[in-house]
Amino acid sequence: MTQRSVPPAEPSTAEGGALLQELFTLRRDPLPKMSRPRWLSRLPQVVVVYLAVFFGFLTNQQLFDHYHVTGGPPVVMSLMTGLSIGLALSRPVAAWWLGLITTGVIAYAIHDHVGQGQTWPWMPGAVLSFVPLVLLVALRVPARVTGAVVAISLAFTGLAELLFRPERSASSFFLSGLAFGFAGLLGYALRATRLARGRLVAQETLTEEERARRTLLEERSRIARELHDVVAHHMSVISIQAQVAPHLVENPSAELKENLAGIRQNALEALTELRRVLGVLRSEQADDPANPHHPQPTLAELDGLVANVRGAGLEVTTEIAGIRRPLAPGVELTAYRIVQEALSNCLRHAPGSRVEVGIAYGPRDLHLCVANSAPTRPSPPSPGAGHGLLGMRERAGMLGGELAAGPRPDGGYEVSAVLPLDPPGGSPSETKKDV
Repeated sequence: MTQRSVPPAEPSTAEGGALLQELFTLRRDPLPKMSRPRWLSRLPQVVVVYLAVFFGFLTNQQLFDHYHVTGGPPVVMSLMTGLSIGLALSRPVAAWWLGLITTGVIAYAIHDHVGQGQTWPWMPGAVLSFVPLVLLVALRVPARVTGAVVAISLAFTGLAELLFRPERSASSFFLSGLAFGFAGLLGYALRATRLARGRLVAQETLTEEERARRTLLEERSRIARELHDVVAHHMSVISIQAQVAPHLVENPSAELKENLAGIRQNALEALTELRRVLGVLRSEQADDPANPHHPQPTLAELDGLVANVRGAGLEVTTEIAGIRRPLAPGVELTAYRIVQEALSNCLRHAPGSRVEVGIAYGPRDLHLCVANSAPTRPSPPSPGAGHGLLGMRERAGMLGGELAAGPRPDGGYEVSAVLPLDPPGGSPSETKKDV
């Protein structure tokens, strides 16, 4: 038996159900607060409360003076008018319905008291008191709901005039249509502006986070490219040592030769995979001949780095404490890059300053400090994302170290780092030149 598939609901049916749900809701929807300046955050609430009191008194005054309705009903209808405006602070749709019901009650009360040329079913003050309700609804609901609110309000006016309009009264349809339409358009425009501003702020936040994340990934990629050379070098050394070792032993056993051959084979396979996977990180094109592999810098080249900065116009002094000795390749490379980046920042942001570079070799840690005095002239605009400190912290954190940076009391700036000589996950080894 062939089963017939049930067609999905029509979009218009779903939209109509959502519109009815929006029109007959009692959910709380308070006015959005203004964040800046702080003293203005409650101003909209104060204005709405003032309008509620004002239009309550205005309704009572017009019922007495213009339509000559006396007794208790005018007081009740005035309170209903003020209550509807006040309720719009938290429940705008419910407040609109209450205002529409209040208008119907007022229209019934004044029906037999309408004089020549007086408007009905809306009193002049009632039209003005209903405008804030339409505006406060339009500020909080989608455009289709605002359109329905204005349409229902005008439909109420048209049907009342068509069926129950007193003979001597003047039509209020044109006046109410103009006022309610303007309030709906104004509320829609203000709501659209507020939503667009909120989306713009959210997009700017996401863009800044994405820029920082991209900068971090680029810095990690650069670190991986540099450490790739170090790891590849040591894997090459392991392979060569495993190949040479049998020749250094007199009458090596077959088992020794087999184990050393296995070590060499595993080293070559690991080196091949390392170059295949990490080699693409060296450039946008993995086989770029313009970006050849080369030994990574160490602290032994610090004098050349300082000489280049001096040639650029900065006064740089260096001080080394402790016994200067070769360190693990990762520590050497990280220390050199931190000093290099700190000196580059001095060139960009502190022209004419005096720079002090301090390196202290401890028994377990390497201490770095690059400090500059206040610049003697304004720094030129510097292109770039401005995330140099982020890269330095990433390098120090990779080794389990710490980095701190901040201004000095004399107007200068200082960058200091502590790098463990025995990083987590490995032991320090001596730096070897590429073979």
